[in-house]
Amino acid sequence: MNNVYLSLGTNIGDREHNLKYAVHMLQEDEGVKVRDVSSIYETAPVGYTEQASFLNIAVLIETSYSPFQMLELCQSVENKLGRVREFRWGPRIIDLDILLYNQENIESENLIVPHPRMFERAFVLVPLMEIAQKPLTSNLQKAKSVLSEMDINQEGINKWKNINSVKEFVQI
Repeated sequence: MNNVYLSLGTNIGDREHNLKYAVHMLQEDEGVKVRDVSSIYETAPVGYTEQASFLNIAVLIETSYSPFQMLELCQSVENKLGRVREFRWGPRIIDLDILLYNQENIESENLIVPHPRMFERAFVLVPLMEIAQKPLTSNLQKAKSVLSEMDINQEGINKWKNINSVKEFVQI
């Protein structure tokens, strides 16, 4: 089985419901077991800033899927929830990104792992480190180190809601 960390974000509609429904859809897939979900963090938009704040979480899953099958599943969840890609960094009903896939480094036309911008974004690293499994892999150790050098207060990240369990979170 493969351990995969995902980042999920949303800033359109019922943001909490969007996150819950996306995780529920992942959990319902026979090739996926959701192992952990971070707290929900509200974050300021990055890139295009003239939009609503985001809710972000990190999710740890265990899967039998290859990295490319996992990418297909993430894109399928986005499509089923109505994701429309109007422009880069624009508003979105849901966004699922593969952050880490085991300890692999993948670079293809459609998929780069570790996610190419994850080490630049506190809104990814804060929830990721909350659910990081011990012992930390080299990429998680790097994430912890990078995060320790960031000023979280300046990054516009606020814990919005604690999550106690996956089971509680995926109930819709």
